[in-house]
Amino acid sequence: MRLFFLSLLTIALFAGCSKKEDESKVDSKTQSGMTSVVHQGEVLDKIDTGNYSYLKISENNKSYWIAVPTMDVKKGEKIFFSKFMEMKNFKSETLNRTFESVLFVDDAKKVQTGMNMQNMHPNVKSQKKGDLNISPLPNGKTIAQIYKEKDVLKGKSVKVKGKVVKYNPDIMNRNWIHIQDGTGDKNNYDLLVTSNDETKIGDVIVAEGTLALDKDFGAGYSYKVLIESAKITKQAQL
Repeated sequence: MRLFFLSLLTIALFAGCSKKEDESKVDSKTQSGMTSVVHQGEVLDKIDTGNYSYLKISENNKSYWIAVPTMDVKKGEKIFFSKFMEMKNFKSETLNRTFESVLFVDDAKKVQTGMNMQNMHPNVKSQKKGDLNISPLPNGKTIAQIYKEKDVLKGKSVKVKGKVVKYNPDIMNRNWIHIQDGTGDKNNYDLLVTSNDETKIGDVIVAEGTLALDKDFGAGYSYKVLIESAKITKQAQL
């Protein structure tokens, strides 16, 4: 469904242009599908055509082209995005040019001076400490213990019980779950869990997965402590 949605989005994007791209010539087999990975890079070149722009982006010493709805951005400025679909050997009739690869981007935004990138992603931002008193697991850890023992627990399987205070499904091919249990100090009370299992805000869950430290997913998705690839079990009681 997502690939179908983005395909429609791409067609709609070009349909509004004064000079349309010939989408009928794009072989659907060249589409690698919708991807959700955060990218941030500098604009090296810009070509405006109709209602959209081609941008050449430099990221991690590599360069590539993306296509976005007309964007007010200049060479040297930075943008970030996470939702896109790649088309290989794409022929632009308007430019009379074939791109070896171009990413059709749905959510490109310009990085402003002094911008806190994590604040640009409120769906994964942590919450304030809640007034909770969740009973710990006999064979698990509290959030306070996890932060205190993080160096020893790194790379090991950890089990923790907590209440879901923030839940954001399917970002970068995983679900992002923030839990609290009432323990921890003013800075280390909220724990991020990533999982393929679903939950919802307000659920009390047990999360069991591998403890990771200092993970940087790019563009503000940076966490000192988190549990990865967790199995989620819903609990009936606090």
